[in-house]
Amino acid sequence: MKYFLLFLKKLLRYLLKPLSFLPALLMMYLIFNFSAQSGDVSGQLSGSVTTELVELCGELLDRGWSAQQVLHYAGLLEHYVRKAAHVTEYFLLAVTVAFPLWVYRLRGWRLVLCAGLFCMGFAGLDEWHQSFVPGRSPALRDVFIDTVGSLAGIYATRLVCWIGRRTLFRPLSSETDRQTHAPSFTRSFL
Repeated sequence: MKYFLLFLKKLLRYLLKPLSFLPALLMMYLIFNFSAQSGDVSGQLSGSVTTELVELCGELLDRGWSAQQVLHYAGLLEHYVRKAAHVTEYFLLAVTVAFPLWVYRLRGWRLVLCAGLFCMGFAGLDEWHQSFVPGRSPALRDVFIDTVGSLAGIYATRLVCWIGRRTLFRPLSSETDRQTHAPSFTRSFL
């Protein structure tokens, strides 16, 4: 059984490690496509999503709002839904960037620095890209919001990987790997 687990570990390492960057590339493509939408198309998309959310909340809370009330509340919330979309996009981008870096043994502050700078740079380039799209304009505030979402994604990835390494994948770790990593929470996680 021990040799089977070692074989499985090596197989996963050599076959799946290079493919671990594919989700990041797909997420970058998705963000680029959202940024390439004109101002009108983007506004309609966020307006329809906000209207659906308000209608769903009205149904769940049994408010019985009229169509005019739904549109009023959707108008009040649309800005926040757009900013939540920024945070969510870059949270997912950070997870898809930080996980492969973790797999390639980039840990601690180096992981935060590399993945954070990558995501922040991509956010800046994304805003610059929007300056060429009709009806859109770049905003430094959006880069800041994207960076906050990225940092949340990086730290969530670090936490999940740290917990997984200590629990789920512990039997796959060799004895030498366990000796090189200190058991203290502060050294290995922070």
